[in-house]
Amino acid sequence: MKKSIIIKFSFVIVLMLTLQSCFVAKEYAQPELTELNIDEAKFRTDNIQEDSLTMANVSWKTLFTDPVLTQYIEKGLENNIDIRVALQQIIASEAYFKQGKAGYYPSFSANAKYTHQELSENSQFGTAFGSSLDQYELTGALSWEADIWGKIRSSKRASQAGYLQTIAAHKAVKTRLIANIASVYYQLLAVDEQILITQQTIETRSHGLETSKALKDAGNGTEVSVKQTEALLYTAQAILVNLKNQSHILENTLAILLGDMPKEMQRSTLETQVITTDLPLGVPAQLLSNRPDVIAAEYNLRHAFELTNVARSNFYPSLTLSANGGFQSLDLDDLFNANSLFANMVGGLTQPILNGRKIKTEFEVSQARQEQARLNFVQSLLVASKEVSDAMFAYNSASQIIEIKQKEFDAYKLATDYSEELLNNGMANYLEVLRAEENALNSSLSLVNAKNSQLQAVVDLYQALGGGWK
Repeated sequence: MKKSIIIKFSFVIVLMLTLQSCFVAKEYAQPELTELNIDEAKFRTDNIQEDSLTMANVSWKTLFTDPVLTQYIEKGLENNIDIRVALQQIIASEAYFKQGKAGYYPSFSANAKYTHQELSENSQFGTAFGSSLDQYELTGALSWEADIWGKIRSSKRASQAGYLQTIAAHKAVKTRLIANIASVYYQLLAVDEQILITQQTIETRSHGLETSKALKDAGNGTEVSVKQTEALLYTAQAILVNLKNQSHILENTLAILLGDMPKEMQRSTLETQVITTDLPLGVPAQLLSNRPDVIAAEYNLRHAFELTNVARSNFYPSLTLSANGGFQSLDLDDLFNANSLFANMVGGLTQPILNGRKIKTEFEVSQARQEQARLNFVQSLLVASKEVSDAMFAYNSASQIIEIKQKEFDAYKLATDYSEELLNNGMANYLEVLRAEENALNSSLSLVNAKNSQLQAVVDLYQALGGGWK
């Protein structure tokens, strides 16, 4: 008898495994750029030198040489709220991943039950057992579903892709945080430099105001030059107030990025910031392979693909093997007696026929979500290529602007010196000196902005290439 049962169950299992070869779940394949209608030749990176080592592979500790900045980055990576939230998301996703791997294993449950019944004496059971009936049970149930269509396997792969997506998302947060800390820090240094220039200008214009008043009293100047000098002094003072306000806001922003309360932040100077690392960018195909947000988008696509496999498998019958058994007795003293043992085993096929279109709806929804994930993946590639192109050209432009602005400032500075000499020799009026000084101030502030723009472009390029998380 037992041999007959084993043969029947073996036949069912062999039959289902044979059918599996016809309806096995599809295998995921990483899409090529051509399949996504993306032409890497159009990334506008035509002047990038081909190099096997991209800038993204350079450690942030090597790229940023300012010890104060590196200290802030280390603190931010440890305390930043976004980083800590992303880590918790990884922990949650890891739990789902472990659950997905456990899908292959059978489920087992145990149950202990005591039942007391008050019976009618005139009933069938009342006549046999009296006015009351006690029953004791200690049972266990085992159930296992055969993965004949790849449903469990696809669920496991989907949970794995979700887990890897959270890891990539954490890396994206890390890359973004490093870039934000460096960006705010450089802005703060630029504002400090502009504050210093403006303070020097205020001091110079205060002396100039005294000079213009003296010239007027001596009959060599006019009230117009006095008021013009006074107005320019007020202009510089207003610029200083605005710059100090920017400095205060940037300090608070930097403190929040470090997971700290708003406070005054220590820093070095803009003059000491030098990027000594070469900036090899790699071939166009490598530009996007290191970006964690692009990697996360592809894992999201893979997750949606596997869930589509799961939804497709719901159209086919499921094979479930279940067994339960244990001890059952009307007397507690006889519960663990051999005569109290019972067991049963069931093997069944379940084929959905009419279920209110739920399975078809779930499959169509999964297909739509897979297409959404594919489009989001394409969008992430396009945005990444744009950011790389923008940052690269911004860096080149900033380098050219620095050279031009330096020449402009040198010219205005020389013009200021000449106008002062002409004024001392009585060959120019004080208004010409004021105009030259005003132009020199604006040019000096613009030069600082250009230097900051160059540093910001390096940070943007580093982030666009996916650097910082390794």
